[in-house]
Amino acid sequence: MSKEIEQYNHHKLFDELSALIEQGKQKIAFAANSTLTLLFWHLGNRINEEVLHNERAKYGKRIIEIISVELENKYGRNFNEKNIRRMVRFSQEFSDFNILPTLSAKLSWSHFIEIFPLKSTEAKLYYAQKAAEEVWGIRELRNQIARKSFERKEIAEIQSFNLPEELKDTFKDPYILDFLNLKNTYLEQDLERAILHELEAFILELGKGFAFMERQKRMIIGGDDFYLDLLFYNRKLKRLVAIELKLGKFKAAHKGQMELYLKWLSKYEKAEGENEPIGLILCAEGNKEQIELLEIQKDGIMVAEYWTEMPSKQALQQKLHQLLIEAKERIARNTLNA
Repeated sequence: MSKEIEQYNHHKLFDELSALIEQGKQKIAFAANSTLTLLFWHLGNRINEEVLHNERAKYGKRIIEIISVELENKYGRNFNEKNIRRMVRFSQEFSDFNILPTLSAKLSWSHFIEIFPLKSTEAKLYYAQKAAEEVWGIRELRNQIARKSFERKEIAEIQSFNLPEELKDTFKDPYILDFLNLKNTYLEQDLERAILHELEAFILELGKGFAFMERQKRMIIGGDDFYLDLLFYNRKLKRLVAIELKLGKFKAAHKGQMELYLKWLSKYEKAEGENEPIGLILCAEGNKEQIELLEIQKDGIMVAEYWTEMPSKQALQQKLHQLLIEAKERIARNTLNA
């Protein structure tokens, strides 16, 4: 019997049992985290009700100060005055309790603490929901807030009406390339070099499904050499994406150049089962009237601005306001012409 025990390979069983224990510990941790976050919401909500009920009494102004001392003495530092005030704020800003069970299952209290300083309720909800969906850790959440992901989304949503419905989830306008750290004066090759140096960040800015293929793609057409700045592939669209970088304002001639590249790619590079290649012209400045008159999107070409720095908060708000006005004007024109 002892020989049989010695010969038995217990390592596989041990690994399986260890995996079960780790899964169980993880589930317990998630459950505990969710329970704690929901508890904090309920505490904040109850205190807020008490403050509102007694807001005209002297007691009402000091409820948090008084109750936090007693709670901290009994339950520890999690219930100090600073954290109690966070709980009250939490219940106010996430007043729709129905969304909390989903969020709290994936976000820790530390996630919410990172979100609290944001001034906009819409921004708080955006970062909370995205952090839950994308399973962001605290570091990534901080990074997304620092990169002003919410403001980028606002800009993209205003501009997205310019894009065909099937491309709205793939392309946007503008692309914010502040991570390139380019100064006021730079050449086209500097822009391309900076993008390649920060390729991972650039692909993240492009969006999901993009894979880098080649830079300065050489095309020999009629004995002449042409070079495409950047060539990507998009898995979702199942097509090649040609990107041209332009330092200045969009010009009508850019369309003809991109059309030539797309036809060449379609003839020589498109694989069996792929859709027709599509082009993206990135310009420092758009030219909305020319783009509209050329009906450039009908030829599979997108035009978008790139910003090498994120504007200041005031400038960004002005820009968003201007974009919104322009969007409404174009929608009105399209409605009249329909």
